[in-house]
Amino acid sequence: MESVYIHIPFCKNICSYCDFCKIIYNPADVKRYLEALEKEVKEYYLNEKIKTIYIGGGTPSSLNANELSQLFNIIELFNKSQYCEITFECNVNDITSELIDILINNNINRISIGAESFNKEKLKFMDRTCDYEDLKIKMNLIRNKGINNINLDLMYGIPGEKIDILKKDFKLLLKLNPEHISTYSLIIEDGTIAKVKNTHNINEDIDLEMYNYIRKKLKNKGYIHYEISNFSKLGFESKHNLTYWNNKEYYGFGLGASGYINGFRYENTKNINNYCEGKYRFKESLLSKQEMMENEIILGLRKIKGINLQEFFDKYEVNIQDVFPVKPLLKSKELRYKNGHIYINPDQLYVMNEILIKLI
Repeated sequence: MESVYIHIPFCKNICSYCDFCKIIYNPADVKRYLEALEKEVKEYYLNEKIKTIYIGGGTPSSLNANELSQLFNIIELFNKSQYCEITFECNVNDITSELIDILINNNINRISIGAESFNKEKLKFMDRTCDYEDLKIKMNLIRNKGINNINLDLMYGIPGEKIDILKKDFKLLLKLNPEHISTYSLIIEDGTIAKVKNTHNINEDIDLEMYNYIRKKLKNKGYIHYEISNFSKLGFESKHNLTYWNNKEYYGFGLGASGYINGFRYENTKNINNYCEGKYRFKESLLSKQEMMENEIILGLRKIKGINLQEFFDKYEVNIQDVFPVKPLLKSKELRYKNGHIYINPDQLYVMNEILIKLI
């Protein structure tokens, strides 16, 4: 066990598209939540050496200085490796000199910022704000204070969005020169404001055009496309997220968090009252060998370089082609083989889910 996810569900504003576990910020709820979070960590953490910690949400940066102090006291419970990657998610509007000082003093070395867009109409749809000049100032502040590993999130495929709008977003995004970029096409999820308003996804042909533009543009700018939605400069891949995509086990702590421990996948309750009463787990299941291998396929093929066949054999003591119909997909060129890996044909990445259905 080398990775830990910490969920902070509090937000000052609920975005229209968000289906993550979240609640409106309230100091009384934060106090009892952090107390329960500490108890959960103490109950389940077994003192393994931790290589990555990801503090996500929600909006972790919505916490005030005293609340952040309490959170980082909990983080201190983990036995961290010397070069532990510790990521902290921020809302642009929350970033201040004081916040960055707090993060640096608590060994945060990677910051993920939800920029999402610089277009007013897109931001209005998402119920967000993000001013380019403000973000530029704050990224310079972060770097001047010593954190030089910044991820920016960007969403596309918003209803009514045209390719020219996306191009303008990327022109500004690239001027900020982030080390890592995560791009997400809008999916209308159940339980979101967008779904309640009966919002529909954009035309698939336009969505595909946007995805291909992003891939080509970032490649030309020197970014490595290492996962279906993620791009980074050399050496700045998200080590924490690679834990998921490599199907390795990890702790998940907090409201609605999920984890994978000793062959069990679990999901925490999304009910804050139950959580604060110590009723952390909502469901837990022991995976069969077949389910583990299927997860290896689903997660591993998200990586652009795909799945290492020897590592798959060493892990499950079976050849991948004896369990899954790999050969027909290699013949149809939906999958490719190179240097001991099978991976999805780059031209077929947009229909990855259809290929996975054929495999599983």
